[in-house]
Amino acid sequence: MPDKASNGMANLNLMRLTSPSLPIGAYAYSQGLEFACDQGWIHDQVSARDWIGGLLRNTQACLDVPVLGRLFDAWSVCSTGKVEYWSRFLLACRESSELRSEDRHLGNALFRLLADLKIWQGEEIVNVPWATYAAAFSLAAVQWHVSKTDTCIGYLWAWCENQVNAAVKLVPLGQTDGQRLVSSLIHEVPTLVRTGLELGDDDIAGTSVGLGIASANHELQYSRLFRS
Repeated sequence: MPDKASNGMANLNLMRLTSPSLPIGAYAYSQGLEFACDQGWIHDQVSARDWIGGLLRNTQACLDVPVLGRLFDAWSVCSTGKVEYWSRFLLACRESSELRSEDRHLGNALFRLLADLKIWQGEEIVNVPWATYAAAFSLAAVQWHVSKTDTCIGYLWAWCENQVNAAVKLVPLGQTDGQRLVSSLIHEVPTLVRTGLELGDDDIAGTSVGLGIASANHELQYSRLFRS
């Protein structure tokens, strides 16, 4: 059983992995939220909560979390073949070219960072066409001895924080409103992670039609602050 010092270092590395200061450019993406704000679908704190909460429950929890868990397991046994399979699966589930491009960009950026930090698998995966953010995130978590559940909780936290930060800029919302929004979302995360990790292979899927519509239309949006 890991001692408290080991757990403390794993927690610190998880915070490092989810930090907005991680140099991978996650702040540049809104995942369709910018188009939703432009169209008036999101116009206040309540509508922002409904949009982000819907994606959290219907895409992140039932697609990203179970795939992230399988990627974690694959890295744990050094199965690059399974990593590739689940990364390609995740890319195939992205509804627009922007979402696929975002996933590849963040994945390659994080793999390059891990390679610079002397995590050897990062050097092997950099610039492969199937690299995804979840694949890189799970590799870092395995190497830094973060548990699978905590890895998924951290992944959802980082996603929620990025979406809220985008909403603060785009709606716009005040900083305190942004924190109220975070508070209304994160209490669901542990339960969603537990449910997502229990899904069988045939039950993994995302069901957010609005995300696909918003993201595809964002590709042609005239004025943009974000890359997706």
